[in-house]
Amino acid sequence: MELNTYQQEAFNYQRPNIEKFGARNWFWVIFFLLWIAVGGYALYLQISKGHGVTGMRDNVVWGLFIVNFIFFIGLSYAGAIISGLLHLFKVPWGKPIIRLAQMMTIISVVVGPVFILLCVGRFDRLHHLFIYPRLQSPMTWDVLAILTYFIGSVLFLYMALIKDFAVYRDSELNIPSWKQKLYKFLAIGYRGAASQKRHLLISQNLLALIIIPLSIMVSSILSWIFGMTLRPGWHSTIFGPYFVLGALYSGCGVLIVAMWVYRKMYKLGDYFTDKHFKNLGYIMMVLAGGYGYFTFSEYFTSWFGSAKWDSEVINKLFNPAEYGWWTLFANLFGILLPIIIVALPKTRKPNWITLTAFLMVIALWVKRYLIIVPTLETPALPMQDTRMEYVKYSATWPEWALTFAGIATFLLFFTIISKFITVVPVSGLEDTSHHPVQHEEPKATV
Repeated sequence: MELNTYQQEAFNYQRPNIEKFGARNWFWVIFFLLWIAVGGYALYLQISKGHGVTGMRDNVVWGLFIVNFIFFIGLSYAGAIISGLLHLFKVPWGKPIIRLAQMMTIISVVVGPVFILLCVGRFDRLHHLFIYPRLQSPMTWDVLAILTYFIGSVLFLYMALIKDFAVYRDSELNIPSWKQKLYKFLAIGYRGAASQKRHLLISQNLLALIIIPLSIMVSSILSWIFGMTLRPGWHSTIFGPYFVLGALYSGCGVLIVAMWVYRKMYKLGDYFTDKHFKNLGYIMMVLAGGYGYFTFSEYFTSWFGSAKWDSEVINKLFNPAEYGWWTLFANLFGILLPIIIVALPKTRKPNWITLTAFLMVIALWVKRYLIIVPTLETPALPMQDTRMEYVKYSATWPEWALTFAGIATFLLFFTIISKFITVVPVSGLEDTSHHPVQHEEPKATV
């Protein structure tokens, strides 16, 4: 398959990263696997001893696991929407980051639903979800929606990779024969013919047109699981767009952090340029403003309504003795800081934007926690057992171990995938007007 000068340069620069695994990569793989092993032991304790090893009780039946599920699945929706929009509108500067967004989509939709399974007490009855589904149950809606979304996301990523697989197949890479055969199989005979290009482009456009509204619908379904209950803090018509916007916002932050990490590790400064950080920073700032408006609307309407039950939750959220400091952190670092950092020219730099995005992602995870736990700690009926561990939720070490195992799995997938495909799409770099500066030759050990 023929490449133009810019594409060939991009491929030659990145090929050592898919030819050699490297000592550094082995270190991170082993490190992540150790965390996953600790999580596996925590899961064994949870299965053998029951949910009593967690902080979840009759009142607070959801905890870190559901928070993590909402967070990761939101990242997936964000990746699909961002990559789909960049593809459809053919944004020139967005081409190098489309693959990162697509990788985030697939990895998050794999990791996220696992946390739902961790909330299930009887793994031996999981198949009942598919054999005896209750269509009137919002949980069944979620299962069907996520499965449909997963299939669409995999197809969207694969369609985007076919050209690059053909490049790997036709290049004399220093890789094992099984890997070369894998590239040949995945390229499905693509040779760059005009008819193949046309059919592939049409397929990608159709999938992008499908995946964007599908992501919005699936994210809305997740929000309706909360919004259709009568609990304070959940029963709100604003939750649909609130969840969609929150997913996009957190996904933009993770994309910025991932771009910064790959730029440093693989020396991709000529492809992930300062312009990419500034443009994504502007998007992050706009999303921060919208997210701040929805957050204010959520708090203001609950407070002004003065319903007893809603007032109890609002008081918990703003009481420094309970969740006040968490709420302050979530709003300060999740809304105000990104707007300030990007708005000021002196701080509109890659390192500042990345640090802000990292803090914002943590703040939005905290916000998900504040959506779940304070509401469940405010039951409509008086508690029959008022022991502190039943009244207040406090995550135990198995929950934290499984949480960090999920994060390690997320990062492990990124590490492994980047050794099979180039992080920057080779065939997608059609803009020959851009001439990158001379690269420092990447080390094979990276």
